[in-house]
Amino acid sequence: NVEEEKKDTVLKEEGTKEEEKPELKEEEVKAQLDKMETKKPTKQVCVSLYLARSLFVCVCVSLSLCVSLCVCVALSLSLCVCVSLSLCLTVVPPSPQFHMVIGQLDEGLYNLNFHYCENILPGTNRPYNLNVEVTEKNPGGYLSAAEILLPRLYIFMAGVFFIIAMVWVYTLLKHRYSVFKIHWLMAALAFTKSISLVFHSINYHFINTEGHPIEGWAVMYYITHLLKGVLLFITLALIGTGWAFVKYILSDKEKKIFMIVIPLQVLANVAYIIIESTEEGSSEYTLWKKVLFLVDLICCGAILFPVVWSIRHLQEASSTDGKGDINLLVLTAMKLKLFRHYYVMIVCYIYFTRIVAILLKVTVPFQWQWCYEFLVEVSTLIFFVLTGYKFRPASNNPYQQPLPLDEEDVERDEVVTESGMLEGISKVKKTSDGRERQKKSNM
Repeated sequence: NVEEEKKDTVLKEEGTKEEEKPELKEEEVKAQLDKMETKKPTKQVCVSLYLARSLFVCVCVSLSLCVSLCVCVALSLSLCVCVSLSLCLTVVPPSPQFHMVIGQLDEGLYNLNFHYCENILPGTNRPYNLNVEVTEKNPGGYLSAAEILLPRLYIFMAGVFFIIAMVWVYTLLKHRYSVFKIHWLMAALAFTKSISLVFHSINYHFINTEGHPIEGWAVMYYITHLLKGVLLFITLALIGTGWAFVKYILSDKEKKIFMIVIPLQVLANVAYIIIESTEEGSSEYTLWKKVLFLVDLICCGAILFPVVWSIRHLQEASSTDGKGDINLLVLTAMKLKLFRHYYVMIVCYIYFTRIVAILLKVTVPFQWQWCYEFLVEVSTLIFFVLTGYKFRPASNNPYQQPLPLDEEDVERDEVVTESGMLEGISKVKKTSDGRERQKKSNM
């Protein structure tokens, strides 16, 4: 029985254990359910945190991408700006600018000087390029105070020279029987001078209004100025030799004078054109200015030689004719006096237009420097008038009387006379009263 009781107790205990086990399972299930219920929000919180973290990472990445893009854009813009600035600096160098307004109390002659500091040291000669744009303007125009009156001065003097030329042509037509070819050459010189002054005035007018010369008017002025200069020295030299007045043949030494004067005058006018069309600061300006001054002085000295030769020839003729006819001696003395006066006139003309005028330009204030051009034009006008008066076509002028020939002219006359082509040809000569006198040749 004891054993049975032990078995019953064991069986009871196992039954209780079996009964307890399901209870424990339910509790475990409940506990697991509770754990599951508690685990669900934690999982949801983790998921939300994970999503928030991923969104934050995406935002950060996007922000970093945006920042990187902005940095790239900024860098590209800075690179473009740097490249554009470098291109600007290489293609178009920096150009400093300044603006000056000068009042009435500060009026004067100003110089703009440029110094390249790299070439100050001796032995250094580095090349450089310099482009300067200067705009200078007065209230009345672009001309300076020394040049603002020049257009009116030139047009006024052109009118005066034209009137003088018309009076000279009227005198030639009135005394047509006493007119020589040199008289018409003098008329052509006066008209050319007038036309040259007209073109000069027009050229200065456009410089004053536009700020630069008009090419067509400038070329016309240069052409007429060249013709005027050549005609002036040819006319003065022909009058000095007595050509057409007293003889129709030039000696060899007189021809050499023309062979020297005419090319030099062309060179002088070319130098003048180059000076007018270049700036004062250039090296060519200084060179051609010296060439112009030198060549002009040589031409002025060369035209004095024919006058001196004519005076010497007349002196010799007066000494040889002293023992002969007294009328011929008086005529020779009158011619000698005329050519001496002409020599003095040429010297005074050269002195006033080449020396006194330059001294006046240097000494007077800047606003009165137009007086230099005024003195040159007035001196030229007085010289033209006196030359025309001394050698006017009239019956009582001593130059229309026959002049004794020198040895060279006699030899040349003999050569012309002995030519077979002139056999039987008679010579017609005009007398002082306008009548024609015929001389038969002795051939």
